[in-house]
Amino acid sequence: MERIVLAYSGGLDESIAIPWLAETFGAEVVTVTLDLGHGAELVEIRQRALALGAVRSHVIDVREEFVRDYAMPALQAGALYADRAPMTTALTKPLIARKLVDVARMEDATAVAHGCAAASDDGLRIDALVSALDPLARVIAPARMWEMTRDEALTFANERGVPVPASFDGHYKTDSNVWGRSTICSPAQDAWAEPPEDIYALTRSPRDCPAQPAYVEIEFEGGKPLRVNSIEMSHLEMIESLETIAGLHGVGRIDLMATRLTGGKSREIYEAPAAVVLHAAHRELEQLVIPSDLEQVAHALGRTYADLVNSGQWFSPTRTAIDAFVAAIQPRVTGAIRLKLFKGECRVAGRRSPFAQTDAASPSSDTTAARPAAGGAVSVHS
Repeated sequence: MERIVLAYSGGLDESIAIPWLAETFGAEVVTVTLDLGHGAELVEIRQRALALGAVRSHVIDVREEFVRDYAMPALQAGALYADRAPMTTALTKPLIARKLVDVARMEDATAVAHGCAAASDDGLRIDALVSALDPLARVIAPARMWEMTRDEALTFANERGVPVPASFDGHYKTDSNVWGRSTICSPAQDAWAEPPEDIYALTRSPRDCPAQPAYVEIEFEGGKPLRVNSIEMSHLEMIESLETIAGLHGVGRIDLMATRLTGGKSREIYEAPAAVVLHAAHRELEQLVIPSDLEQVAHALGRTYADLVNSGQWFSPTRTAIDAFVAAIQPRVTGAIRLKLFKGECRVAGRRSPFAQTDAASPSSDTTAARPAAGGAVSVHS
């Protein structure tokens, strides 16, 4: 009997896909659920998959792996979509593809599958990433094949006992993980209208933020964040801590029109408090310690890196080559950046590094500007 490995996060289309794959291909379905830090009830998701007919359900904690092997390299490369968004969703796709291929090999599966909607960017990314890892792999995308309308899909679900979330709303598609949260609005949503406040889950509205700012000092060594306010912590702990404090002060909201891989544009709302703060600090430190011509090259390659991630080319030789370039300059990216978080804004309040590219002999026209400190360090106070 054929066996198919399905990426499964408990959503409606993925849940429908379990009985649909079994009926259409006469196959055993094995699900793979990754804990990316999105707060989902993983035990419940596993039980749901098994109840819907999956013969096995793998649940894998990949939070540390995601942060170490994907989020941190993207941070060091300065990879921001449209120079603004940390690509909280696109960065997870190479890891999802890798786990799908690994589990498929372990299970002797004949194919892998995902529940991404027809012609969606996420589906195209997974297709390309799986093919890069295993050119002979067969990828099935049920939502492209079943040709059901939304009403027909709901009928199919009801007939087979697939639970439909009471809060199901076709206007929004939300994806969350430890690096942040993204919400894609349907074309039916008015791009002129301000997003409703209840669309946000990680950040406060600026009007509800504390009346006093918070100052956060982030120390880097070799381009990697090591300490926050002099406290050393793991990257996962750091992200969780920064998400709490930056979200409390309304930092991390991004509203942009994204160009879809299939053409056209869609409105995407991001909440990434920790990622926004870390990218701002890393970028500022690079500007302090790297010569301006080299920094311009690094910035341009950061945009290229983001484009590669966005288009599902993580496993490309170009991305590997950029990583080598980034690794060559990161040893200088050592020092500290102090940030001021206040009512939705994240502003640089201070900088220091033993590798600061400053001219101590040049007078400043601003009496509050940076002055060289011991060891070439620079500090700015607001």
